[in-house]
Amino acid sequence: MQKPATPAGSHDPQALHAKYLEERDKRLNDMAGRQYIAAEGEFADFTGDPYVEPGFSREARNEMVDVVIVGGGFAGLLTAAELVKRGIESFRIIEQAGDFGGTWYWNRYPGVRCDIESYCYMPLLEEVGTVPSERYAKGAEIFAHCQAIGRHFDLYRRALFQTKVSRIAWAENSARWTVESDRGDTIRARFVAVGQGPLAKVKLPRIAGIRDFKGRIFHSSRWDYGYTGGDAASKMTELADKRVAVIGTGATAVQIVPRLAEDAAQVTLFQRTPSAIDERNNTPTDRDWFAAQPKGWQRERMRNFLSVITLVPVHENVVGDRWTDFWVRFGAAMAERHRTGDSTHPAELMQRIDYSKMEELRARVAATVNRPDVARALQPWYNYLCKRPLYSDDFLQAFNRDNVRLVDTDGRGVERITGSGVVAGGVEYPADCIIFATGFDVGAGPHKVGGYEAVGRGGQTLGAKWKDGVRSLHGTQMSGFPNFHVIGGTAQGTTAFNFTHTLSMQAEHATAIIERCLAEGIRTMEVTSAAEDRWQAKLAEKHVDHQHFYEECTPGFLNNEGDFKDRPTFIGATYGGGPLEYEQVISEWRRTGIEQDADVSFDTDAALRRASA
Repeated sequence: MQKPATPAGSHDPQALHAKYLEERDKRLNDMAGRQYIAAEGEFADFTGDPYVEPGFSREARNEMVDVVIVGGGFAGLLTAAELVKRGIESFRIIEQAGDFGGTWYWNRYPGVRCDIESYCYMPLLEEVGTVPSERYAKGAEIFAHCQAIGRHFDLYRRALFQTKVSRIAWAENSARWTVESDRGDTIRARFVAVGQGPLAKVKLPRIAGIRDFKGRIFHSSRWDYGYTGGDAASKMTELADKRVAVIGTGATAVQIVPRLAEDAAQVTLFQRTPSAIDERNNTPTDRDWFAAQPKGWQRERMRNFLSVITLVPVHENVVGDRWTDFWVRFGAAMAERHRTGDSTHPAELMQRIDYSKMEELRARVAATVNRPDVARALQPWYNYLCKRPLYSDDFLQAFNRDNVRLVDTDGRGVERITGSGVVAGGVEYPADCIIFATGFDVGAGPHKVGGYEAVGRGGQTLGAKWKDGVRSLHGTQMSGFPNFHVIGGTAQGTTAFNFTHTLSMQAEHATAIIERCLAEGIRTMEVTSAAEDRWQAKLAEKHVDHQHFYEECTPGFLNNEGDFKDRPTFIGATYGGGPLEYEQVISEWRRTGIEQDADVSFDTDAALRRASA
């Protein structure tokens, strides 16, 4: 029987604030981000590629190109597509996976789906001709779209798959980057664009006994269908008699658990902190609507979505989804405040809306989950944006099944793993299979994600340059690293819930600069240290202080597990003017800022032509 929802506005703000802090304090500990470990070294087997045949080999490449792109996910694909559009054909893509796709290549777990509307998230729909089958596309469909981008822009012949970059080093004499790989490749390039995304560096929980477990154990981003049977779309027949333990309750677990519940004998989910889960309300694509869209519609739709969720005024909220709901409410409250002359501070208004929104989400849990004790444990007690909001129409419902069990650790997490199961609260829960749905090191720099060494002028490594914090211009270029571009630079750059929009901005930025350099015979373009200083000052001027908000949040990746001050991740380190203003800033810089902010040298012939002009 469904329970009535709590009316919005019936909450006690002081009681809720106290409850939020109480729940946060349960989860704070001295380990902060160190409670996770990278899946490397003794745990490198957790990141092997389960989708390729073993034994791949090829001849080493020794070649010279204009551009090397590191990464074949959306960052690399968008950069390559922009190069092709601009008539730049001499480039090489290096990708350690067996195909294009990035996060959509690796994450093929059952139930995987994007939580941003397909028509905004899947880039280049118009150019490639892909028609998403649903408003929120499944992972396999997004992966197929990545492959379609590769075919459409003729990128496969330019790609080196199953190849990991080991070193990128600047050669002063030739003014080229030397890119070396684990396949013995030596590729010399005038320009390098690195695009390892935030969902690439796998992390595991720092739990004792991982190696003691005698059953099957893997990370969700390397799903073992050889063990489970089936695939992302079909029944996992080998789990019919298996007890499956899932550790983690973020976006991945919310998608995995309902599918596991259909196929496994027993599913046990270990929870440190519940997620805030709204309705998804997925629908098939109306193909007549899609076909009737005018030229340029997708870019406008992406911009509209980003405008709404960053409070930039629009005539119409064309997406109208649950993502935009919160911001529409806040915008309406601000309009009413202006109309009535209300003096309530905007932050207080937002907090009121936040409390109401979270009360609704907690009421949804109570109305959906039939077991009162489980429903209470699944209710999230924190502000709406403390964790990435999630959307599902079947996760909460899964807990009404007899074969699904929630082990709520009251914020303490799993204690240890034994040879036969998982221990939490002093109780061992037997398992045949353990799945880590523990995510990624979202704030890692590109060289750390890619696992390579980047060496600039004078032998300075990128790690040394950023030892005391990121120094860059726009989060994409750095002094000491000429002709080097970061695609997906969030630290000192920008980010958005629709991350492909961020990637599009920075891919266009990098390729426009590369195009200009090639057209004008520019040998090297290197932003100056003074330009970095000016950008630091601009970041300080535009800084939005999130510290108090995130320090009151329950620990998670958005606040570096409660250590936001020491490592503000990409939330506290992005350009405070917002992503749309950031796009204007970098566009204007290409028109007027290069002469002030970059040291430029020319090829000899080009320099002579300029001198005689």
